[in-house]
Amino acid sequence: MIAASGGDAQVTAHRVSTFADLGVCSELVNACGTLGWKQPTKIQSEAIPYALKGMDLIALAQTGSGKTAAFALPILQALLEHRRPFFACVLSPTRELAIQIAEQFEALGSAIGLVCSVLVGGVDRMQQVISLARHPHIIVATPGRLLDHLTDTKGFSLNKIKYLVLDEADVLLDMEFEKSLNDILKVIPKERRTFLFSATMTDKVKKLQRACLRNPVKLKVSCKYSTVDTLREEFYLVPANDKDCCLVYVLNKIPGSMIMIFTETCYSSRLLALMLRNLGFEAIFINGKMSQDKRLGALNRFKSKGCNIITCTDVASRGLDIQGVDVVINYDIPSLKSYVHRVGRTARAGQSGYALSLVNQYEVLRFKYIEKLLGKEISKSEVDECELKILKECVCDSKRIALKVKGDGCKRPRSMQDDEDGMEGHDPFCSRRSSGMSINRSRRR
Repeated sequence: MIAASGGDAQVTAHRVSTFADLGVCSELVNACGTLGWKQPTKIQSEAIPYALKGMDLIALAQTGSGKTAAFALPILQALLEHRRPFFACVLSPTRELAIQIAEQFEALGSAIGLVCSVLVGGVDRMQQVISLARHPHIIVATPGRLLDHLTDTKGFSLNKIKYLVLDEADVLLDMEFEKSLNDILKVIPKERRTFLFSATMTDKVKKLQRACLRNPVKLKVSCKYSTVDTLREEFYLVPANDKDCCLVYVLNKIPGSMIMIFTETCYSSRLLALMLRNLGFEAIFINGKMSQDKRLGALNRFKSKGCNIITCTDVASRGLDIQGVDVVINYDIPSLKSYVHRVGRTARAGQSGYALSLVNQYEVLRFKYIEKLLGKEISKSEVDECELKILKECVCDSKRIALKVKGDGCKRPRSMQDDEDGMEGHDPFCSRRSSGMSINRSRRR
């Protein structure tokens, strides 16, 4: 349903079968066809007609529903009508998501000579200055780096932009970004079109909506917190000391699957990847303490199926379009909002997917709270206790070896709570440290 701002009336969703039916021009319809997009998704069907009419939008849609194209296509169509540099700016909370958004803009605009610039941290600023000198049409940025360039890069400003997009708007309004975002809003023109897109709605998003949108159309194609219907969700209830064994037990049941394993801390993401390598699994890790080049390298290796398991923090939970993810595993139980984003990495674009959570005795209440807010009970799976006992010795030995492996400047945990510092120097492509105890059934040595 679509609810118009300032009233209680609801408007029925658009029922269309093609992008041309939405009013998208032939050049962009052809670009969609080249990318293999035959039919618009629900959020695209509802958002694009209003965006083409020049209306501000606030859109709430599930992760994996095609939000990027929902704002990219209207912006590109407006650019075709009024071609000029620095036409639109898209803000993203993570570097990887910013790069992905830019890639989608470039793919859609390849036939019309689109120039796009990405401004994110962890990358040489001078290269970005050179990119800005090309007078790009679209800028995709993280807030901190964009503000750096607005402050320090001579001749660069956004005082003539026509569109501002806040992707994953709820995260952009966290304390980490709030000041940078406020400073950016002060130096861009008020006469613009503004789109807010997010998978979840928060009070801060509502506050920003009142502050920087003009009579926006509100689009809601999912409830406040929901997962897609094609996703199969399960959990294992397992003692904390047996969680590593349970993880290996699960991985042995799904050999060859493309798997994302989410952890709470940077340290845990690295430790699990090393432990799994010692057991013969093709595992790599990504977290926010790694350099940008290594983060992208790890992500690209996983996307290209150079390895089939990636252990990651929530830096990989938002917006990233990684095709072919079969399984998402919550090694640590997150907040509800993070849970929705994590499991959204699979079952994308209507495909089926599988998400499972490893719940220990200390996480039961948090997991039950997630079930309550989702409005459903998640199926419980049983583990084979005998097989866990068989795995225990090998898993413990492999983890012990992993604990001894240090990257440059890597710090060990000071307590039972993992330390997230000091991960950046570790090379995710280091050779596998094999303990000679491979128990990966799909890859016996």
